[in-house]
Amino acid sequence: MAERGLEPSPAAVAALPPEVRAQLAELELELSEGDITQKGYEKKRSKLLSPYSPQTQETDSAGQKEHRNQTPAPAATQTSAPSKYHRTRSGGARDERYRSDIHTEAVQAALAKHKEQKMALPMPTKRRSTFVQSPADACTPPDTSSASEDEGSLRRQAALSAALQQSLQNAESWINRSIQGSSTSSSASSTLSHGEVKGTSGSLADVFANTRIENFSAPPDVTTTTSSSSSSSSIRPANIDLPPSGIVKGMHKGSNRSSLMDTADGVPVNSRVSTKIQQLLNTLKRPKRPPLKEFFVDDSEEIVEGIPQPDPNQPKPEGRQMTPVKGEPLGVICNWPPALESALQRWGSTQAKCPCLTALDVTGKPVYTLTYGKLWSRSLKLAYTLLNKLGTKNEPVLKPGDRVALVYPNNDPVMFMVAFYGCLLAEVIPVPIEDAGGQQIGFLLGSCGIALALTSEVCLKGLPKTQNGEIVQFKGWPRLKWVVTDSKYLSKPPKDWQPHISPAGTEPAYIEYKTSKEGSVMGVTMSRLAMLSHCQALSQACNYSEGETVVNVLDFKKDAGLWHGMFANVMNKMHTISVPYSVMKTCPLSWVQRVHAHKAKVALVKCRDLHWAMMAHRDQRDVSLSSLRMLIVTDGANPWSVSSCDAFLSLFQSHGLKPEAICPCATSAEAMTVAIRRPGVPGAPLPGRAILSMNGLSYGVIRVNTEDKNSALTVQDVGHVMPGGMMCIVKPDGPPQLCKTDEIGEICVSSRTGGMMYFGLAGVTKNTFEVIPVNSAGSPVGDVPFIRSGLLGFVGPGSLVFVVGKMDGLLMVSGRRHNADDIVATGLAVESIKTVYRGRIAVFSVSVFYDERIVVVAEQRPDASEEDSFQWMSRVLQAIDSIHQVGVYCLALVPANTLPKTPLGGIHISQTKQLFLEGSLHPCNILMCPHTCVTNLPKPRQKQPGVGPASVMVGNLVAGKRIAQAAGRDLGQIEENDLVRKHQFLAEILQWRAQATPDHILFMLLNAKGTTVCTASCLQLHKRAERIASVLGDKGHLNAGDNVVLLYPPGIELIAAFYGCLYAGCIPVTVRPPHAQNLTATLPTVRMIVDVSKAACILTTQTLMRLLRSREAAAAVDVKTWPAIIDTDDLPRKRLPQLYKPPTPEMLAYLDFSVSTTGMLTGVKMSHSAVNALCRAIKLQCELYSSRQIAICLDPYCGLGFALWCLCSVYSGHQSILIPPMELENNLFLWLTTVNQYKIRDTFCSYSVMELCTKGLGNQVEVLKTRGINLSCIRTCVVVAEERPRIALQQSFSKLFKDIGLSPRAVSTTFGSRVNVAICLQGTSGPDPTTVYVDLKSLRHDRVRLVERGAPQSLLLSESGKILPGVKVVIVNPETKGPVGDSHLGEIWVNSPHTASGYYTIYDSETLQADHFNTRLSFGDAAQTLWARTGYLGFVRRTELTAATGERHDALYVVGALDETLELRGLRYHPIDIETSVSRVHRSIAECAVFTWTNLLVVVVELCGSEQEALDLVPLVTNVVLEEHYLIVGVVVVVDPGVIPINSRGEKQRMHLRDSFLADQLDPIYVAYNM
Repeated sequence: MAERGLEPSPAAVAALPPEVRAQLAELELELSEGDITQKGYEKKRSKLLSPYSPQTQETDSAGQKEHRNQTPAPAATQTSAPSKYHRTRSGGARDERYRSDIHTEAVQAALAKHKEQKMALPMPTKRRSTFVQSPADACTPPDTSSASEDEGSLRRQAALSAALQQSLQNAESWINRSIQGSSTSSSASSTLSHGEVKGTSGSLADVFANTRIENFSAPPDVTTTTSSSSSSSSIRPANIDLPPSGIVKGMHKGSNRSSLMDTADGVPVNSRVSTKIQQLLNTLKRPKRPPLKEFFVDDSEEIVEGIPQPDPNQPKPEGRQMTPVKGEPLGVICNWPPALESALQRWGSTQAKCPCLTALDVTGKPVYTLTYGKLWSRSLKLAYTLLNKLGTKNEPVLKPGDRVALVYPNNDPVMFMVAFYGCLLAEVIPVPIEDAGGQQIGFLLGSCGIALALTSEVCLKGLPKTQNGEIVQFKGWPRLKWVVTDSKYLSKPPKDWQPHISPAGTEPAYIEYKTSKEGSVMGVTMSRLAMLSHCQALSQACNYSEGETVVNVLDFKKDAGLWHGMFANVMNKMHTISVPYSVMKTCPLSWVQRVHAHKAKVALVKCRDLHWAMMAHRDQRDVSLSSLRMLIVTDGANPWSVSSCDAFLSLFQSHGLKPEAICPCATSAEAMTVAIRRPGVPGAPLPGRAILSMNGLSYGVIRVNTEDKNSALTVQDVGHVMPGGMMCIVKPDGPPQLCKTDEIGEICVSSRTGGMMYFGLAGVTKNTFEVIPVNSAGSPVGDVPFIRSGLLGFVGPGSLVFVVGKMDGLLMVSGRRHNADDIVATGLAVESIKTVYRGRIAVFSVSVFYDERIVVVAEQRPDASEEDSFQWMSRVLQAIDSIHQVGVYCLALVPANTLPKTPLGGIHISQTKQLFLEGSLHPCNILMCPHTCVTNLPKPRQKQPGVGPASVMVGNLVAGKRIAQAAGRDLGQIEENDLVRKHQFLAEILQWRAQATPDHILFMLLNAKGTTVCTASCLQLHKRAERIASVLGDKGHLNAGDNVVLLYPPGIELIAAFYGCLYAGCIPVTVRPPHAQNLTATLPTVRMIVDVSKAACILTTQTLMRLLRSREAAAAVDVKTWPAIIDTDDLPRKRLPQLYKPPTPEMLAYLDFSVSTTGMLTGVKMSHSAVNALCRAIKLQCELYSSRQIAICLDPYCGLGFALWCLCSVYSGHQSILIPPMELENNLFLWLTTVNQYKIRDTFCSYSVMELCTKGLGNQVEVLKTRGINLSCIRTCVVVAEERPRIALQQSFSKLFKDIGLSPRAVSTTFGSRVNVAICLQGTSGPDPTTVYVDLKSLRHDRVRLVERGAPQSLLLSESGKILPGVKVVIVNPETKGPVGDSHLGEIWVNSPHTASGYYTIYDSETLQADHFNTRLSFGDAAQTLWARTGYLGFVRRTELTAATGERHDALYVVGALDETLELRGLRYHPIDIETSVSRVHRSIAECAVFTWTNLLVVVVELCGSEQEALDLVPLVTNVVLEEHYLIVGVVVVVDPGVIPINSRGEKQRMHLRDSFLADQLDPIYVAYNM
């Protein structure tokens, strides 16, 4: 405690500047909440006061030093408050605020239990900038936690922390102990060890230096024998030192990468990320609680979705059916007024001087007292003005029965009261609402048909205005007319004018607003009769008498604050002192002082107010509460209120508070007061408590807790049923069946004193206000309608009512009920003082994968460290798991002051949930636990023993299904009068063209400006090729058959070099040149191809030659061992004596090398005959001949892109306009302007080009129009691809450019693979590509099931163009190698004259060659055709369309590459399907890629928004993958845009990404490890 000597005197404090005083008040409030420690409080306070009192400074520094390594102090020192009155609390060293020791001990015990099961949770990693806290002004947040309005959190805050302290002297103890435990346990976690291990690390680690503790040694892995204690210096196994492009095709496809990569259970030893994942795996290996019965399916198409089966041992209610309980009869009072307005008239005329309502100023001093006379006269004036002075005589604005909004601030009860009674007297219906703003309030105003709002002058001035001074139209609000009700604006009624006061009937009196669980605001309509009867019942129950003084701390606009403070007081001529929330914030003791000063008989409070008074109490020895006969605790319905009441009593009993004065009550907007404890007789024993078993409660059963005191709930009663009322308990869901006596249900009351309806909502009204209970047989009990109160509880012995929760806070998880308030309490019992704000925790459930999942969101303190937060989170998870036996799905911490608040300061749960679901909560820490929560996943699929291929075939025949095969046109039947057919070799064709049409331009190369930089006629190309061939002979001394690497940028030079090699008899290998800015990533691939192809020399340009030998290159590869490098920039004018002619067309023409998306480098051999056949097939399909022009915007290094760029023009003689794709980055318009300028009919591009145009030109279509660009000339726009068609991209492209003439039919795609680069291509004739919808769930089971458009979980597939002439395709079961039937999924096998002749590899693996290039069907093919396996899954479906041959057209649909599929839970997933789901989930996801590692699914998303959105993505990604794919995501990695590597074809390189992730090279913004 601070020394008394340093305390400035109260006078000195008063002399301080106002802003310092405000900051002091703010600090005191934080301390009063227990939101800062005593130590922290003193430190901040002395800092504030230091400029004003010189000697405060020295003591601070010592305190500061000690504070850093201080273990949490016992609760007494943490929770103190306005420090003018320092003294040790009457409760001794323990904080007596709340004594729910039971619960706190429970949490301790639960956590202790977990201590034994050593737990290692990997801590998320994040980039430092991500969690920089909100700006400085938010660092000591103005604490509104205090204000938890309905949350029930404060009421039990300390309850939970006191005992916690004692049993957990050191918050870290159990965690540290678990770390220092036996070294064989798998818990050497890098996350929870508090900084014992400080590893030094490389660049990435520096970024994370403050983010997580470095602990490089991988956790000792108990699952394998390998010792993994190697430190960070240990090197990967040597054979991994391959460039990122990974493995050369030649290993069998089955021997996947992991055989090279992994040591110890798949963990590359030196990798921090993988250490984390290993911990995660170990965590998941821990035995879980025996799961609820897994429900499930077998191989049938559908999954039986549902909740797990109930546990047969669960407790069931055993009592008899309850009978409705009656309250005592309403007394008959002779002079009871016929209506509330009559009471006002009576007191206003006969007792005009009596005080009715006193308002306080900001400091808590009485500022104005409204007398009954004033209230009457002003209400009259207002009523007269409303009816007669708005509008004209013939067209009044208001008629009796109209609804009017009342907008008054919470510190102006006087104006509100006048307005309310003025409306009653005018017979219009007041609708009190909170200060203007919320959209949901707009819904209420709209549904009530409100056009007029009453407000005070001050309030009106504060409303936001437009420029011309009109009040802003709030979002979602109807247009309102604002009327100011200050006296000076009201007209005095003429002498003869009297309001019409009829006896109270069932006509509406006023509408009270209520926010539902989903966040919508509804209006509960109260009739005049209910208002009157409720006053009578309250007056009788509370024994009110004339002239009593009531102190009201509640909101006077609704609920008990309105009923007691505005209605019952007028009925009984009492005097209300209204203490507004704003006063309570600055002076928490104000209400106690008001009770003392006015000798008040009754006080209306919430637990929060009791708590604040205790905090501020110190030695105000002079207050006395002996006058109180009733302290009405209006949130007694909260099960945790009992501890506040006890603590308050123990502290204030010495100040005269009588134990029997504490009267908890339960209220709800629909049922008004449900029950209230009557003031007791002095000396009589206090009512008993119920100690209930939490487990029983979760099944809706009342069981006195015996077995395990850790999970008990102590509840106090809320008294008896209201006078004249009747109560029953019905099942909360389904028909209103009466509960058994030992069953928890929803409390229903039947009396004249409840609401009559939700205004304007007839359907919901019936289910709430007109409930006729039924018995177990379903027949109605009695004919009296009941009202559902929204409270859960039971009627105990002696007809006492007990409430255990609210319907709004009910979380139904796996068939068990949990109460949000209980979960908040458990969270708070875990020592949170350093991490989160106590009153700011939201608990709600979200529906994910056929069950509700619990989400906990809390506000994190600005000064909480990552370690503290993570530790607190992991302990909260364990505590909730132990005490409630339920898993938390997601626990998120958000920066201080960012959760949406209700008007009186509590957390707005439904808005928080809304923000969470739409991904705009912006957490700074998040922990997801889907692995422990989601117990209703279908069982993993067991593969059925294979059925033999022959029986499949027979089965298909019996079923009348044809075998799935398709073919292009037959080459033999096509008549061609073409001179080209004479030549067997492409080189000969070029020579022939050079003689026949020497000046015909074959190629034009464009730059970014669209100007032609280079052209090549037949003769020029031939001459250039001759020179290159002679250089190869002279400089390179090459022999026929040597391999030559061509390293050129896209252009004509590359084409000339290719034909030069053919002329010299060398085998060309085209390779993409390395990127000068990124040599480390791109050069190794070049080096690898050079090595694998055993190239004898490299042909390139001078610039690239210098680059290959540069110092930068030497850093990436060994530059001394390059083969001969020849530059072709300045060639001697020399021609070959003779051109080489291959002896047979089966000789090798060129090698085609490409890196697949799985990181495999494969080279295939293309023979001269294959080249010829390929060019011929393309020529026929696209109808190419010498007068045609085509535009190509593709990379020319491999596959069909290379063939179109280098080969086809020479074969067919058409002109190719070449557009290098990288030029598009400088000029997005280039491709489309070229097409328009040359009126191109056929153009070829890649997906990356199409995407660039779609994204980049999306908003430029008007610009294109003004430039006069018209794409109507395009007949075919073909995307060259080796993947499933990207329909969404094609469709956006078509839609986008439809406005400038692009025909939607023009866009199509090709399909090729490594074994055959061109299998399908749309071409000019033949039907348009068809599309089908297939069921995603069936695809996972390797089946095709066609569904209708719009079916859930359907996937749209499109045909990949038409099969080329001479190509045959069959669909085969990859395991049995037998053919499958029409519309069945299998591997696509191809037979065609242009299939490659084999892999070119260093390992001469004959078996792989035979398997992939020359394989036969195991059955059903009499011709014994040789097929090549493409490695892609797909199916063939016969359509109704007619092919060019006149037969029905067979469509080929590509589903995806087999190499890429993920095998998870026995099912086969295509990454693109998961990625599509993920990309849709949030606007800030730019790109997404998934891969598996060990058995975890890793999702990498690129974030294009601000970094604070990074953590919003984690739950959204987890939810969508679970919902749509039945998979639990193991790791979510959020990275910057552009991190996911994409190859030239626009395909994601998922394996490169995986390697970079495991090598920790991604520099992620955030990595979340889902538990």
